[in-house]
Amino acid sequence: MQNLLSSSLLSKSLKIKTYRSILLPVVLYGCETCSLTLREERRLWVFENRVLRRIFGPTRDEVIGEWRKLHNEKLNDLYSSPIIFRVIKSRLMRWTGHVARMGDKTGVYRVMVGKSKEKRPLGRPRRRWEDNIKMDLQ
Repeated sequence: MQNLLSSSLLSKSLKIKTYRSILLPVVLYGCETCSLTLREERRLWVFENRVLRRIFGPTRDEVIGEWRKLHNEKLNDLYSSPIIFRVIKSRLMRWTGHVARMGDKTGVYRVMVGKSKEKRPLGRPRRRWEDNIKMDLQ
């Protein structure tokens, strides 16, 4: 995909459509059920910026006359869609609504919200899916 996204033969709108229709569904597959850590959020943000820089290419600075990479703010202005981890959080909230309406008796609800009866290991507990929902709601 790198050659396709950095090709000068394709228009930027076609590259963005390719990114939205091929790459994003692969990256966002199953994102409703996982809990993102800060490291994973940062890696997704870096991935998105890297793809967008490849699509839009470098810009020529008029003052100096040299080519330079686009800054993150400029990338966000050029690409009007929301940031990738905000899309994940919105999908997570939508899935949470579906799970909450299912009721206590369904298997999905018990798996997502259930607590194990095993003895917990030492240290801080890992963030669960339910913990991420509570943090996002705040």
